[in-house]
Amino acid sequence: MGLSLIVSIGAQNAFVLRQGLRREHVVACVAVCAVSDVLLILVGVAGFGSLVAGTPWVLQVARFGGAAFLAAFGLMALRRAVRPAALTAADAPVERSAAGRTGVVLTLLGLTWLNPQVYLETIVLLGSVAATQGEQHGPAARWYFGGGAMVASVLWFSALGAGARLLRPLFARPSAWRVLDGAVAAMMFALAALLVLHPL
Repeated sequence: MGLSLIVSIGAQNAFVLRQGLRREHVVACVAVCAVSDVLLILVGVAGFGSLVAGTPWVLQVARFGGAAFLAAFGLMALRRAVRPAALTAADAPVERSAAGRTGVVLTLLGLTWLNPQVYLETIVLLGSVAATQGEQHGPAARWYFGGGAMVASVLWFSALGAGARLLRPLFARPSAWRVLDGAVAAMMFALAALLVLHPL
């Protein structure tokens, strides 16, 4: 179940894929995603899912704030897709400066922690299922369930970051980057619209 929620292509996964293709701060990206997911799942399994579900205003603040952030990220991806000088995989340096790494990490933290879907999936949904496991099979069962979801998250982000290199020959053409960034932009706009149009 953890994999079914994590593997779905969203803002976080799309960003990690792009960084993996560029070979830019991949370890930092994987670490941010894995640690964030582990913390969120831990909070959900500990029982905070029911608390969040009982305070609708928190979800609404996250809803519109997350929509604004996703729309802004979509605009940046759209700009990369339409500008003439698209970055090719061969041009992407393996290492960047500390400022570049900081920017990448901050962007990924925003895509992770400002996306209300992340809270719904990890804290509310996984937390609720973990509580059900605990009721059916004893208190320890919910932590076994949560541990499995954490392991699934770490494995997925590690595979995504490392496996993206296998796609580098495909992305040696600028047109492939334009398609990827265009798809990311469309995804961000669609997610932002869904957040605005459909109550959490």
